[in-house]
Amino acid sequence: MRTQVTPDAPPRERRVHAPGRVAWGARAGAVGLAAALLAVAWSGAWADGGGDQRRAREAVLAGEIRPLAEILQRVQPQLGGEVIATELEREHGRWVYEFKVLRPDGRLVEWYVDARDGSVLKTEVKKGKR
Repeated sequence: MRTQVTPDAPPRERRVHAPGRVAWGARAGAVGLAAALLAVAWSGAWADGGGDQRRAREAVLAGEIRPLAEILQRVQPQLGGEVIATELEREHGRWVYEFKVLRPDGRLVEWYVDARDGSVLKTEVKKGKR
């Protein structure tokens, strides 16, 4: 196999390219998905100018909640569809991640997950209009 090195780049930015090889793999795809979901959560759930975002970050740093990516990795196999929205809410004194999941049959399911330990608290299948 032949490789190409970019010699013009400064030493820290040099890359080795191996034609025909995938550089990132499945782990990068999962990280990309988690980052996209995190972006949705940051933009949608915390539209108050960053106050809630700051509180959520503080909760993670204080060990009150686990990061979204970690919780999502834990519950993803159970969801049975595509996560289309996420929220972080404070309900009855506990932090809860809400995942809105679109199932292959077209139904929307809301999953409520404890943000501290990743346990599923409840699910709700939303009824569609026909």
